Amino acid sequence: MNKSYGCQSMIAPLRRVLVKRPDEVFATADPAKWHYTGQPDLEIARQEHDALVALLRQAGAEVSYHDEAQPGRADAIYVFDPALVTDRGAVILRMGKPLRMGEEAAIARRLETLGVPIHYTLHGQAQAEGGDLLWLDHDTLAVGLGFRTNAEGLRQLEEAMDGLGVTIIPVELPYYTGPEACLHLLSLISIVDHDLAVVYPPLLSVPFWQHLQGRGFRLIEVPPEEFETMGPNVLALAPGQCLMLEGNPITRQRLEDAGCEVLAYRGNEISLKAEGGPTCLTRPILREG
Repeated sequence: MNKSYGCQSMIAPLRRVLVKRPDEVFATADPAKWHYTGQPDLEIARQEHDALVALLRQAGAEVSYHDEAQPGRADAIYVFDPALVTDRGAVILRMGKPLRMGEEAAIARRLETLGVPIHYTLHGQAQAEGGDLLWLDHDTLAVGLGFRTNAEGLRQLEEAMDGLGVTIIPVELPYYTGPEACLHLLSLISIVDHDLAVVYPPLLSVPFWQHLQGRGFRLIEVPPEEFETMGPNVLALAPGQCLMLEGNPITRQRLEDAGCEVLAYRGNEISLKAEGGPTCLTRPILREG
């Protein structure tokens, strides 16, 4: 029987994905409070998001919406962060950004309506966000340890993976610009093919960089000016087929030179103003192949 969920990969063909269309809560967020660079324009944000969804559908993904109202939670459009979907169901995470706490229960309810059982729910003092969780392969999960994911979150993730045959690799993250900024592990690296990753080396830990080298990854380096415009945040739609934010021509050319097919979307409102790229805006439910 074909399963309707399971995403222990960053690159297998994307078949089912969850998104949340920008709403009034996002558009009226206080930029200073939410660490946005400006006030989002709702009409333009929705146009950008609709275009992004169209690209996902063109790539063969079934797109579902997370429509539950979440007053006061402007970042809820970034559906990647509150959950992880494994072969046994969803692991509901616990947000490290206090303003985002509460998103977890809402996405758990939506995943259950989509036929995804809840495998594990982080609790107590655990903190872990999806942006810190990177599948290196089906059985290896890298976990970034920083301001959004803590040691207790790592311990509970290990507990959640018990019986799945998954090895967890902790990856220490840098301080960079401090706790208010959004620096996830996926801010620094995206895997786009079986042996190909987009990376920003200046902020990667040396042991993790060495681990990637040892696995035989080819590394496409993002230049400093394109790190600021989320050049490392690339969503694989299938091996060697990826979606990235417009305005990163050097990284795009390097991806194409490495043999990738690259699609781009405009994200001035939904991405650049609010620090969330294509991976952040999507929660894969099923990858297969």
